Amino acid sequence: METNIRTLGRTGIDVSALGFGCWAIGGEWQDASGQPLGWGKVDDEESVRAVRRALDLGVTFFDTADTYGAGHSERVLGRALGKRRDDVVLATKWGNVFDEETRTLTGSDDSPEYARRALTASLARLGTDHIDLYQLHLSDADLARAAQLRDQCEEFVREGLIRAYAWSTDDPARAAVFAEGEHCAAVQHAANVFQDAPEMFALCEELGLASINRSPLAMGLLTGKQAAGRTLEAGDIRNTPPAWMQGFKQGAGADEDWVARVDALREILTSEGRTSAQGALAWLWARSPRTVPIPGFRSVAQAEQNAGAIAKGPLAAGQLAEIEQVLGR
Repeated sequence: METNIRTLGRTGIDVSALGFGCWAIGGEWQDASGQPLGWGKVDDEESVRAVRRALDLGVTFFDTADTYGAGHSERVLGRALGKRRDDVVLATKWGNVFDEETRTLTGSDDSPEYARRALTASLARLGTDHIDLYQLHLSDADLARAAQLRDQCEEFVREGLIRAYAWSTDDPARAAVFAEGEHCAAVQHAANVFQDAPEMFALCEELGLASINRSPLAMGLLTGKQAAGRTLEAGDIRNTPPAWMQGFKQGAGADEDWVARVDALREILTSEGRTSAQGALAWLWARSPRTVPIPGFRSVAQAEQNAGAIAKGPLAAGQLAEIEQVLGR
């Protein structure tokens, strides 16, 4: 890659071009109805080893949320970083309310007062005195309320509790509201080979924001390892997918049509010795110079594969055009 470093928007904070998303290492959790919200069981010791291996391989940006595993992801990440906390840029999110003991999502709270309580709790779980990037996790929050929360984040910056902030939303109009704040650095939004986000990429370019890409591997479909019809473990959200999750069927794993699309792209994605996952990340880097994809991981092997994409760099413009042709866009 021309550069392995990205700058988080207008903040001057540099991060590795690849970040790691920490949803999966939070382990199992659920909503009040019992719907799984995690990716199945995890081995915390393996998670810690994987975070440290990623650090050794040059990954300096880690993205979590207070609600992942109902606080567990933050605790594991904080333990894994330990004395290396200052070597990384740490991002977390707030807005969801949960019971840490029962690992249950119980609701949401968009008040400025709750933002402060949530931040205090996240700092404690992560074992740090500041968050580098604090992100609103309520994707469809009211715009007027969001403006209040943006101003609250500016207060957190003044107090030294956070360095910058962002909104996790797929709506460019909402992202633009947060971007009016001086220390807004980014927008976190869905983007992958199957789910392009041209309006959001354009907004980030126009306003000088970093584009943090969640679902860069389409919930694992773009790893090329999801077999159609294969049941996933009971605690995996993909086994009983919510309405917003594409590519998976209730109790039947990956949808055969989506698996066929991955197969059709395999030759392009695996060019220059890449794995399918590395090719999917390379697509995002080619799509915009502001992108920071944050694939998930649960093992040292996954950490090594994801980090290995950095050295191989972005796809070529011609390969992007080929993918568009294959997908009929």
